[in-house]
Amino acid sequence: MSTGTVTGVRPGRPDRAPAPASRRRRRRWVPGLLFLAPSLLILGVFVLWPILQSLYYSLFDWTVGADQQTFLGLGNYIALFHDSRFWNALGVTLIYTVASVVLLVVLGFLFALALQGENLLTRIVRSALFFPTIVSLVSIGLVWKFLLDPKIGLLGGLMDMVGLTPVDWLHTPGLALPSVIFVGVWKSVGFSMIIFVGGLKAVPVDRYEAARLDGVSRAQLVRYITIPSIRPTLLFATLILTIQSFQVFDLVYVMTGGGPLFTTDSLVNLLYRSGFVDYKTGYAAAISWVLFAIIMIISALQLRFFRYDDVD
Repeated sequence: MSTGTVTGVRPGRPDRAPAPASRRRRRRWVPGLLFLAPSLLILGVFVLWPILQSLYYSLFDWTVGADQQTFLGLGNYIALFHDSRFWNALGVTLIYTVASVVLLVVLGFLFALALQGENLLTRIVRSALFFPTIVSLVSIGLVWKFLLDPKIGLLGGLMDMVGLTPVDWLHTPGLALPSVIFVGVWKSVGFSMIIFVGGLKAVPVDRYEAARLDGVSRAQLVRYITIPSIRPTLLFATLILTIQSFQVFDLVYVMTGGGPLFTTDSLVNLLYRSGFVDYKTGYAAAISWVLFAIIMIISALQLRFFRYDDVD
């Protein structure tokens, strides 16, 4: 009787037990972690570490150039809430944010409704509205500062031509903040419009067709079909624009510097002045963390208000 080997089994090598599932999962993670390592290192060094360091600074009377940095604990935060400049800057920031977000959401949605088509004219108009978005805020602030100047500005010259007294928009306490809001909305309305155009194109066409068969008017289509269908887009736009508006600095710094009489002094402008003019690093760090907490709270409220289900 001849002897032989069983097909598929190698002689002299016992069968190996399969590796545990946990070990196989770890092996699959290793290449991904190696690819992510450089990015994680850069993120940790240039983002996470400065954030943690700013929290550390906020607990000290940290002044640039001082021989000793005194530990205050929550002292900077307590001083902050007793500082009238902080409450003024918070009020200015809230007014700017509410006005800007409401105008940007409403105007962006209306422009998107009117320009969602794909013909040549709508593309040209959409491009023209979006163009200011890609220009830096500093450049736009400088241009509008000269345009609104009562002596050499275009608007002042036009008012003088028709016999009206030129208005000093940026140095009048009651007009400076509305002027900054106008410029901020003018710059970002194209960005808001593009977001809503994308949301409108994602709405299923059959919903409109079914509603038209029932004799629904255009206004009812917008109210009962369009707006409910773009709730995720509305949430995204509101969140992004709110965070952007709370961080306003460039326009204020370039156009008014926080004046006149601190009527345009935003929280980030106060933070800049405290940290880079007065060199109170600990106090400026406390302002940044309070601003972060405010943005997180308002963002959570917006997520709660605009919550939606997939079946909506």
